[in-house]
Amino acid sequence: MIRALRTRFHGRVFALLYTASLLAPIHAYAADVYDAAVAHAGRSAADLKRDALDHPAEILRLSGIQPGMRIADVLAGDGYYSEIASYVVGPKGRVFMINNAAFDHWSEGPLQTRLASDRLANVEHKTLDLNHMNLAAASLDAVFLIKVYHDLYWVDSSGEWPKIDTGSVLNQLAHALKPGGVLLLVDHSAQAGSGKSAASDLHRIEESYAIKDIESHGFKVAARSDVLRRPDDARDLISYKGAALGKTDRFVLVFHRTAQ
Repeated sequence: MIRALRTRFHGRVFALLYTASLLAPIHAYAADVYDAAVAHAGRSAADLKRDALDHPAEILRLSGIQPGMRIADVLAGDGYYSEIASYVVGPKGRVFMINNAAFDHWSEGPLQTRLASDRLANVEHKTLDLNHMNLAAASLDAVFLIKVYHDLYWVDSSGEWPKIDTGSVLNQLAHALKPGGVLLLVDHSAQAGSGKSAASDLHRIEESYAIKDIESHGFKVAARSDVLRRPDDARDLISYKGAALGKTDRFVLVFHRTAQ
């Protein structure tokens, strides 16, 4: 009786270890594909310099995007993250590089160079009014909002930046994501208690406000990272130029689309 129990126990342990050995290469590949994307040949010198500040492999690894996925990089600018994501999703995947007219204008030059000669065949550049993106239902596996969520709350008296209905944008993204789909959010931290009030003058937003806002549109926080934290940032300077450029405290959050 004891021998039989030992045999059964050892058999179960062997089965578990064997299963783990089969799964290990899958997990290893899932981790390695992000490093491989960042190390991909042909990336520009400017992008390689930016890698040290943005840690893209760690950020994309946290998001969990995989080969074959369809991704929207919203307000992608010149497409830094779009290019890296294109190498992760591979030839069977698709990256929609979405800008509005203002972001296209600000990205002139680097944007055209990145997309020249169809060098990123699985990337499709779209210039859209964010209030009316017309994204197909459940058509995306992931959405990126990288250092641009605060811009959805930017009020620009000069007219350079269009008025955006933030709630509508978030609803559209939720509509376009498959249940369980990923929303990757990276943004510049504002001071505690400031909510969205620093979006226009400092181009920052409070992390707790972002969580509450996005979760109210059908999402739930699934993961977060401190890889871009800067405790020395007083969060009182404009984020994208001057003394704070490249030195802001940034929060990184991954949300999952809840079941529709």
